[in-house]
Amino acid sequence: MSRSWLGLCLLLMLASALLAWQVQGWRYGRQLAEQAGSHAQQMRQQAETLAGQLLAERALRRDLQQRLQASESRYFQELSNAQQTQARLRDRLATADLRLSVLVERDSACATVPAAGAPGSVDHGAVRARLEPAHARRIIAITDFGDRGLITLRACQDYVRELTR
Repeated sequence: MSRSWLGLCLLLMLASALLAWQVQGWRYGRQLAEQAGSHAQQMRQQAETLAGQLLAERALRRDLQQRLQASESRYFQELSNAQQTQARLRDRLATADLRLSVLVERDSACATVPAAGAPGSVDHGAVRARLEPAHARRIIAITDFGDRGLITLRACQDYVRELTR
């Protein structure tokens, strides 16, 4: 009998060990499942946060692109207007509809012109010398180049301001 008791004790010990092992496995499995669920929840929250940040960045980028597009079209229009004005001025010079002139100092070559009109005469005002058409065209070309440069510089400065804002 002692052998059967010993076998029964061993069997009970083995069964209790297997039962304890199974219970520990269930607990450990439940803890792992809870950790996995917690980790998945954290990852989901991080993904949602990152998605929100990405949408905010996209909105900022879209806004910047729209402002830059508006600025670009405004400066393109300004440049186009300046070019049209210069073209009209060149056309008026070419048809002799307009003559460019410069002020001449009274003390220089035109010293014979009176400074003020006499009581019964007409006052001619400032003395002016007309420029030859070729010189006038060169001056217009230089001012056109300068106008384009200033418009382009202003556009670049606004572009940099928009990017740094």
